[in-house]
Amino acid sequence: MTKGCASFGVLKNPNFSTVGWLLGRPINNFPVRASRFSRSRSRSRSRSRSLRPFAYPVDPAFTRAISCGDNWAIDAAAAVAVLYERCAGVRWSLRQAFVYPSPTTSTIYLQARFLCLTCGSLLQLLYKAAVLKMSEFLDLELQDGIRMPWNVIPGTKQETVNCVIPVSAIYTPLKPISDIPVLPYSPLRCRMCRSILNPFSIVDYVAKIWVCSFCFQRNQFPQHYSSISENNLPAELFPQYTTVEYISSTETGPIVPPVFIFVVDTCMIEEEIGYLKSALAQAVELLPDNSLVGFITFGTYVQVHELGFGLLPKSYVFKGTKEVTKEQILEQMCFFAGKKMPTTGVIAGTRDGLSSESISRFLLPASECEFVLNSVIEEIQKDPWPVPADQRASRCTGAALSVAANLLGVCVPGSGARIMAFVGGPSTEGPGPIVSKSLSEPIRSHKDLDKDSAPLYDKAVKFYDQIAKQLVHQGHVLDLFACAVDQVGVAEMKVAIEKTGGIVVLAESFGHSVFKDSLLRIFQSTDDNLGLSFNGILEINCSKDVKVQGIIGPCSSLEKKSPLSSDTVIGQGNTSAWKMCGLDRKTSLCLVYDIAKKDGPDSIAQSANNQFYFQFLTYYQHNEGQMRLRSTTISRRWVSGDNHVEELVAGFDQEAAAAVMARLVSFKMETEVDFDPVRWLDRALIRLCSKFGDYQKETPSSFSLSPRLSIFPQFIFNLRRSQFVQVFNNSPDETAYFRMMLDRENVTNTVVMIQPSLISYSFQSGPEPVLLDATAIASDKILLLDSYFTVVIFHGVTIAQWRNAGYQDQEGHEVFAQLLKAPHEEANLIIKERFPVPRLVVCDQYGSQARFLLAKLNPSVTYNSDNPSPGGDVIFTDDVSFQVFMDHLQRLAVQ
Repeated sequence: MTKGCASFGVLKNPNFSTVGWLLGRPINNFPVRASRFSRSRSRSRSRSRSLRPFAYPVDPAFTRAISCGDNWAIDAAAAVAVLYERCAGVRWSLRQAFVYPSPTTSTIYLQARFLCLTCGSLLQLLYKAAVLKMSEFLDLELQDGIRMPWNVIPGTKQETVNCVIPVSAIYTPLKPISDIPVLPYSPLRCRMCRSILNPFSIVDYVAKIWVCSFCFQRNQFPQHYSSISENNLPAELFPQYTTVEYISSTETGPIVPPVFIFVVDTCMIEEEIGYLKSALAQAVELLPDNSLVGFITFGTYVQVHELGFGLLPKSYVFKGTKEVTKEQILEQMCFFAGKKMPTTGVIAGTRDGLSSESISRFLLPASECEFVLNSVIEEIQKDPWPVPADQRASRCTGAALSVAANLLGVCVPGSGARIMAFVGGPSTEGPGPIVSKSLSEPIRSHKDLDKDSAPLYDKAVKFYDQIAKQLVHQGHVLDLFACAVDQVGVAEMKVAIEKTGGIVVLAESFGHSVFKDSLLRIFQSTDDNLGLSFNGILEINCSKDVKVQGIIGPCSSLEKKSPLSSDTVIGQGNTSAWKMCGLDRKTSLCLVYDIAKKDGPDSIAQSANNQFYFQFLTYYQHNEGQMRLRSTTISRRWVSGDNHVEELVAGFDQEAAAAVMARLVSFKMETEVDFDPVRWLDRALIRLCSKFGDYQKETPSSFSLSPRLSIFPQFIFNLRRSQFVQVFNNSPDETAYFRMMLDRENVTNTVVMIQPSLISYSFQSGPEPVLLDATAIASDKILLLDSYFTVVIFHGVTIAQWRNAGYQDQEGHEVFAQLLKAPHEEANLIIKERFPVPRLVVCDQYGSQARFLLAKLNPSVTYNSDNPSPGGDVIFTDDVSFQVFMDHLQRLAVQ
């Protein structure tokens, strides 16, 4: 036994069933079936709530060992912190506050888990260990909005390939950062590479010179920096301010109001139109007073409403069968009434001859057109053109979006604007239809797309790609609210929504809370608001040995070819600058890098400067109207050679790696022909485990993983089974929606999508995280599943019978009433802070909607199992369980 363990009462012969769920690690060389414990509180709430201690005091000897810096005690505390976090409901990322030395900690890690049985109030213990062995993953994300799979980077190209997971970063450009300095002057740029002065720059205070950390160019400080010294630094040189914002009126120009143009479908039943009218009326009341508003309705024809004509309703009608050009917009909507329209040049906005009066006929400040706009919304009626019983309605979605894009391009090019499309069915007419009018022809499925038997799909994608290019050029966003039981064409519109950074909400009806609450969330001014921003441009600077392969996420390449661009392209590549027409506080991008350094004597020996530098410059229109520049500069150490494997493992972020792999496999499924995602993920995991696992050759029972890697196989197991990889039982619209959300969310939310959280409520204990496993189901428990898109409250059969009998309303059963109420309160908290609002499903064991839970659980108990647990449930599937998956992984990894 390791030194010091005896004094803490560690059990010598632990019971397997008890230890298995605690550990998630091999015990006696046997792989324990385990799944990542879920978070019972979100990050934002866990920051504000106090941590809850256990009921027993901490052993004083253990606390003294921590204070003295005893390595075993620190590692033990780190392991206990993991368990403490899981059981006490502290946010999951606390486990990243520790670094585990990989070679010799398997025994320590096991024994440390048992310390939790006798060690109680772990607050002092946890924080002292955090000070002594702190990983910066969480701190760096809070400080800079960045998570990287490899926080110690493999230093050569070949080593990067061997590490399987690419060098990458998930960056949230507008992540809310406490105490971020907003500097009221222009940034100081390197005259060679145009990077911005940052804390990693070398400064000569005597000669008033600074050396760029990227290209090593010497730059002279301007006159207004003449008083700079070691004791008088500008904010951008403070070590803690690696992220700063600049706001300078000389560079940013005047404040520009946001523009919203509503594009509303009228080919729906009266009930749906009533729901939509009610939601739009509420949204209009929340619009900023200075924002410009336009309104378009469409069905068989497209109508552009002239809000500036308040005497009576007036609109311009366009035929839905044809695409409308800018010239037709200018001519038919009388923008040059009484004037001669120029015959040459591009006409766009007031600078090119359009009068502000002509523009204000269609785009008015919300405060000036509230009455007219509400009148137009109130008078929306179902499309009057008759629809034969054997045909679909004539819906010209493509033509309406084309009119909206051209109208914005004529009136407000370059200003932050959003086209908010509300669509209640498939497009059947005009440009970009997804299905014919005949009901005898079904809408395309995944099977049709795989067999290339969807004749309208490629044409529609090509049309929306042209819309995307136009909107990106103009700096405008396309948002889609698709509410219908049938598909509406999200798969075809995906290219336009994603390239412009638009929002997409998918629901079954305009009366569903998913749509109504999500629409209101966009405009509400609360602490959890989206903080919609516009017209963003992201630029990247890197050290000379780092190249950028591309970005997977809601952006579009500006095709700015530079020495930083890699020959290998992933996502939006071949550039070092990207356009982000729309972004908010949660928009995240996945940047994939390429290490250009070749193998050789110089790479094997560590150089004096073994740091890679990365700088992210985001120029955007703030939601308050002014233009800002956010600069984020980070540094990561690189290592080279086989003797630095432990350092690579110590800097491995499992959650970030899972998020990157999810985006990569989603991208490859859409762009590569005959791509097998499950095979690709399995091969990647086997290679990773073979390189970093601890095992004896050809001996599967000897296989084990460092705690830094131990949860990653579980992420891959659940990713293989997720809706991002398995498209069966999902429509192309649903799959496109899921992947768009995956590509824009941060690491925390991505992990919830991949591996949902599960919380158990029972009489025996308070809310506690449990395994995402079929064994978690019990007749006397309530389960709360958070899979990001859906929140499920699942009642065991006994709980459901008591509830149906009305026991919760009877005197003396207050505890039962509180038990029923607790998961609903937690579900409401989850729903309140998430966008789009997730669907809430309340179901009972053996009920039809229990499938929402059963589909996410590890099928450890199936119809083939010998002894299912009493009161539990059986999953009818032939999928392998996590136990079988790990058995195969061990056998293949040690070959």
